[in-house]
Amino acid sequence: MSNANTTSASGKPLRSVSDAPISVTECFSIGIGPSSSHTVGPMRAAHRFVTELLASDEATRVTAVSVELFGSLALTGKGHRTDIAVLLGLSGCLPDTVDPDAVDLIVEQIRSSGLLPIGGRFPIPFREEEHLVFRYDQILDAHPNGMRLKAFDRAVPLLEREYCSVGGGAIVCRDDALQPAADHNLRTPHPFASAAELLDCGRRTGRSIAEIMLENERSRRDDTETFAFLDRVRDAMMASIERGCGSEGILPGGLNVRRRAPGLFRALCAAGNQLADPLHALDWVSLYALAVNEENAAGGRIVTAPTNGAAGIIPAVLKYYETFHPGANRNDSRTFLLTAAAIGALYKKRASISAAEMGCQGEVGVACSMAAGALAAVLGGTAEQVENAAEIGMEHNLGLTCDPVRGLVQVPCIERNTMGAVKAINAARLALRGDGTHLVPLDAVIETMRQTGEDMRSKYKETSLGGLAVNVVAC
Repeated sequence: MSNANTTSASGKPLRSVSDAPISVTECFSIGIGPSSSHTVGPMRAAHRFVTELLASDEATRVTAVSVELFGSLALTGKGHRTDIAVLLGLSGCLPDTVDPDAVDLIVEQIRSSGLLPIGGRFPIPFREEEHLVFRYDQILDAHPNGMRLKAFDRAVPLLEREYCSVGGGAIVCRDDALQPAADHNLRTPHPFASAAELLDCGRRTGRSIAEIMLENERSRRDDTETFAFLDRVRDAMMASIERGCGSEGILPGGLNVRRRAPGLFRALCAAGNQLADPLHALDWVSLYALAVNEENAAGGRIVTAPTNGAAGIIPAVLKYYETFHPGANRNDSRTFLLTAAAIGALYKKRASISAAEMGCQGEVGVACSMAAGALAAVLGGTAEQVENAAEIGMEHNLGLTCDPVRGLVQVPCIERNTMGAVKAINAARLALRGDGTHLVPLDAVIETMRQTGEDMRSKYKETSLGGLAVNVVAC
């Protein structure tokens, strides 16, 4: 699969391929947990469906809406709150604007009344057992994360759409294949589709990876808007760490997993600087990642970076840099995020960040790679050292499976983010000890990840049919 945003798992195109580099806004988005592909994506798909429906002349004729979930969306949908996401989207909510504290109230109102307000406007009868169906034994040929929505006037179909949630909250409609990509005419000063092209561009222009990314963003908007977006993303990341450090309790879903971040935060604060312990900083890094991913598991506000299941790694490494490196400033944080986005764009273009396609190597592995390269950049690394750090970050996550117990983004997902964050720091430091020369190029590792994901059995790709999901008894 050459482009996860434009090509199906079976090789069928889902929309026209754009040669334009992927934007930083496609690598990071602010939303809610617990899953980008199973919560954010389906919510956006349902919202897009009702928006199209309300824009048509058929809106007032709608008497029923049905939703079918296929493949991974069905198999782990309950644990990932996909049903809740669909109800929110059909009600007119979007992941970046819905109040996480209001979600349960909105859903309870729908369930208790038996009425679904289409787009927040037209209430229609809605019974989940009839109108929201989990097709556990079926997979749409376009992608493992498929869903089909239909609107009816009694028995007469009014609108039908199929969507795929392709990773990181991005969605693709089958009908998009008939339309050119929105950015198909976009021309950027530094087009790149591989790490080799990115490095070559840097050598020719003398630009850093972050500068190349920023100059490409100017084809879409001015720097003021881009910086404002990056600052919002950074601030949302830090806010999720802060909330996670202060939120006690048991995570929802039935595993009775207790939030550990608040207790660890208190213990680290009480311990002071612990200068005698050379690994004290890594305890804080683990805390930062735990805090974010516990927030995600609870359905809180987090940044999809590049997915929700791996949302703690990039914030944890960025917080580590801002906290433990004197002189860190806002511009450094922008450089960090721009560099991470350039690396993430390569994975999105050349492989996939969907765990349903790649396993967890496509989520935690990609986030680790992005964070490693970004940290190397702000620590003064050359483009070659940044590329080396990103390569190390992925090379040692190859083959990582996605096997969440009971389909919840909790075990092993939360701790896996702490490991990914620490590994990213190690990868950056290792790369900075060299001159950027190394045997395995990043492009080769990305291609290896893609091939590994295709060869990986589906039971290890976000279906909860293998691995820890079947070997851990979840009472």
